[in-house]
Amino acid sequence: MSEYEFTLKFNLQNSHVDPNEYVEQLYENGCDDALIGIGAKGYIALDFIREASSAYAAVSSAITDVKNVIPQANLIEATPDFVGLTDAAKILGCSRQNIRNLLVKDQSKSPLPVYEGTPSIWHLADILIWLREEKTYSIDDSLLEIAKINMNFNVARSWQKIAPDLQANIKALVV
Repeated sequence: MSEYEFTLKFNLQNSHVDPNEYVEQLYENGCDDALIGIGAKGYIALDFIREASSAYAAVSSAITDVKNVIPQANLIEATPDFVGLTDAAKILGCSRQNIRNLLVKDQSKSPLPVYEGTPSIWHLADILIWLREEKTYSIDDSLLEIAKINMNFNVARSWQKIAPDLQANIKALVV
């Protein structure tokens, strides 16, 4: 068993619902290993530290636990996944400038951003894999595993928005 730290953000599909209504139920139904955030009506976030046999088991069981209490909840994002330079530096325990220099100096081999702009955004897993394989950085296995799984959940969430009849053609163009 490994311990995985991750956050799941959900939309409750009804902006009039007070998320406070669910806090006790979530705690009693498997989410007692999460810190629950209820900043805005219609949204809820749960920051888990969950022991499981794999990152997939940890995240999927957490989503199931939430959906058992709030069936209409839609997963917005699983984190850590999307990161800018500052986020990546904070997670890796180094300076933003250090990460920027690594990515800029070796652009031909560095991971491509998900969004290139100001600021650019990457999948954390892509950066971690690149740092481990190309730069021989020591990367925590649990962090890499949870970053990969969260990327898969977030990509799957986005993928469902593509019309089924276009999915194969679009995949062929971008892969």
